[in-house]
Amino acid sequence: MTSFEFALLPLLCLLTFADTDHLVTSASTPMMASLVKPGIFRHLMCRNNMYPRSGVLRFPVSDEHVFWTEPYPDYCPPDYTAPHIGGQVWADLPLPSDTFRPQWNQLDGQVNRESFHGNYEIKNGMPLNPIGRTGLMGRGSLGRWGPNHAADPIVTRWKRDEKGAIVANFTTSKNILQMVAIQRSDNKLWAIPGGMVDPGENVSVTLKREFTEEALNFTDKANMVDQFFREGGVQVYSGYVDDFRNTDNAWMETTALNFHDEDGSQVGQLELVAGDDATNVRWTDVDSNLKLHANHADIVREVVIRRNAHW
Repeated sequence: MTSFEFALLPLLCLLTFADTDHLVTSASTPMMASLVKPGIFRHLMCRNNMYPRSGVLRFPVSDEHVFWTEPYPDYCPPDYTAPHIGGQVWADLPLPSDTFRPQWNQLDGQVNRESFHGNYEIKNGMPLNPIGRTGLMGRGSLGRWGPNHAADPIVTRWKRDEKGAIVANFTTSKNILQMVAIQRSDNKLWAIPGGMVDPGENVSVTLKREFTEEALNFTDKANMVDQFFREGGVQVYSGYVDDFRNTDNAWMETTALNFHDEDGSQVGQLELVAGDDATNVRWTDVDSNLKLHANHADIVREVVIRRNAHW
C-alpha cells in the first residue's frame, strides 16, 4: 500500500460504514457463535469507523492485520477513554497507575476479569483484546479494562395466528420463532434486551433484571415473571461480543440464555414497554433476514437451531 492510499483509508472506511444497513449486514456474515474464537473470528463492528459518540476515528485495520500475531509496524491507534467514565463508581481507574493494580485473568475482588476465551495477554500493563486490533487504545465508553461482562436473555415464543395455532413458514414448513427485541437508544439498532453484570452478581439475577427493566412494565405479574425465569433458561453462548464500543484494551463478553414460553401463556402474553435504555420494544419474527446489534443475530441463530425453528 502506498503512503497516498494509506492516507485515504480512513476516509474510505467512513464512507463504507456510513450507511447503517450496510454496517449491520456486514455483521451478519455467516458465522456461528461457536466460532467466535481468537485466531479464527475477525471482528467487524469495532474496526474502521468513528468511535460512537466521539470525534475519534479508529486507525485503519485490514482483515489481514486483525490478529496480534500478524506484524503491523505502522499500527499507531489513538488512545481514547470517554470523559464521562472518570470518577464513576462502576468504572476502573485510569491505567497506567502506581496505585491501581488489577488482577488480570482472575476474579479481582468482586470484579470478574476472566475471559471466556482463556488468558488474554498483558502488554505494557494493559490487557489486549483477545480477538485482535480494533484501531483504538484505551477504554472508549466501557467501564472496565479487559472483559466487560454482560448477560443477554433471549426470550422467545412461537408465532401464532388469530386462532392461537402456531404459524409455520410456507417454504421450510418449520415453525416461526419470535423473540423480544429492544431498539437501542445509542445506535438505534435492534438487540437482545441485556445489560452489564454488576460486581459479585449472579448472571441469573442480571438476566431477569435487564429483561424486566428494558422490556416490561408490570405490577401484578411480578410473581409470574419470577417463576418464568426461575424455571431456568438454556445457555446458547458465552464469549466475545462484536460490539462497536470495543477497543484494544477493553471489550464486551456475554452469557446468553434462551428462555422459551412454549405455549405463550406466560411472558408471551405480557405487554411490552420499552425501558429507559431502549427506544422501542417488540416481538420480532426470527429468520435469516434478522438484523441486530453486534453479533446478536448469530447468537439468536443458535436458539433457532436448538428449537428446530424456521431460519
